[in-house]
Amino acid sequence: EMRHTPLVDADTQTQVELSLLNTVFNVAAPNTLGGHTDEITGISFSPNGKLLATGSRDKTVKLWDTSTGKQIKTLTGYTKGVYRVSFNPNGKLLATGSADKTVKLWDTSTGKEIKTLTGHTNWVYGVSFSPNGKLLATGSADKTVKLWDTSTGQQIKTLTRHTNWVYGVSFSPNGKLLATGSADKTAKLWDTSTGKEIKTLTGHIDTVWGVSFSPDGKLLATGSANNTVKLWDTSTGKEIKTLTGHTNWVRAVSFSPDGKLLATGSADNTVKLWDTSTGKEIKTLTGHTNWVYGVSFSPNGKLLATTSGDNTVRLWRLDFDYLVKEGCNYIDNYLIPNPNDEEAQEINRDLCKKL
Repeated sequence: EMRHTPLVDADTQTQVELSLLNTVFNVAAPNTLGGHTDEITGISFSPNGKLLATGSRDKTVKLWDTSTGKQIKTLTGYTKGVYRVSFNPNGKLLATGSADKTVKLWDTSTGKEIKTLTGHTNWVYGVSFSPNGKLLATGSADKTVKLWDTSTGQQIKTLTRHTNWVYGVSFSPNGKLLATGSADKTAKLWDTSTGKEIKTLTGHIDTVWGVSFSPDGKLLATGSANNTVKLWDTSTGKEIKTLTGHTNWVRAVSFSPDGKLLATGSADNTVKLWDTSTGKEIKTLTGHTNWVYGVSFSPNGKLLATTSGDNTVRLWRLDFDYLVKEGCNYIDNYLIPNPNDEEAQEINRDLCKKL
């Protein structure tokens, strides 16, 4: 059956994209990357979008070529699982956080380990570089967040206001704020220059797993173990919207580079795409056969990468040309047995025939 919303304003790309995401049956069958032998929890695109890094409980980190889906390198040296991975802004360094309580910095061109950062006393769950690359933030099951100098590997500050495990860490686009999510059911905003807590975001009734700033820094998304996602105003700390629809823990949240979409990954094995302006669910991406731990948009927004407890990475194509082509093919085929569907005829006439 056809399920779509009528095109509101057929000549604006956003409306067309959202309509197509809604319309296309089985949007963009993903490229599935296999190679890890255990759950994959960490994921990060390089700034130029050419590489994808994944961290797994199989104790390895892998680098993939995003254009071919081929493995380029496997980074080894861990004795325990790797939970988070993050590229620095020039793509030359990769930071990884592990259950062995350490953070490692790797040279992405050689795959060689550069430094091991020690100081956390429990599993490291969150790693994030500042936009200028000078700071690295890490969150741990020791209830602390640490800020490190990436050039020396020295600890600069330890942030100690959370009262339970810290899972998510993320810098704002201008680097002035750090957001953290914790099992104490709160997210916090910190001043990165002073290390002072600015605001505590309360309202979730369970663990806050994932945190993500919108590209303009005005919104923060948080994903929680009570199956909800919340959008917050970062200037006031006020909750703007609660997004409901997942039927299990929301482990990961990520804004698209243009800020129009939010992707969420859940223990219900699905990924959902939401319209950030309305808070409405646009699409559910199904295919993973276990919890979805990580979601990340490529820098150009044309790919969404998702990682799962099914030991695979999936790359979903969201690029406009592809969606239009797929969508119009789908509508053409749909109209053969359903010539009287007026909405489908309208999309075909107003969009497909004009391209």
